[in-house]
Amino acid sequence: MQTEIRPEWITYEEARCLIGLSRTTLWRLVNSGAVKSASVGRATRINRVSLEEYMEREARGGTS
Repeated sequence: MQTEIRPEWITYEEARCLIGLSRTTLWRLVNSGAVKSASVGRATRINRVSLEEYMEREARGGTS
C-alpha cells in the first residue's frame, strides 16, 4: 500500500493545475497576501492549504 504525499508548498504550475486559475491570477493572490507564499532565491512556492482555504472562502461568497 502506497501513501500519497501531498506537498505543503507547491509551484505556480502545480497550483494552476490544482485549482484552474491562471498564473497571473495566482500571482495577484500571492502579491496581495490573500494566500501564503514563500520565496527562496528566485523560486516562489505557494502554501497549498492557504490556497485551498482561500478557494473555500470564495466559494462561500468571500466571507471569513
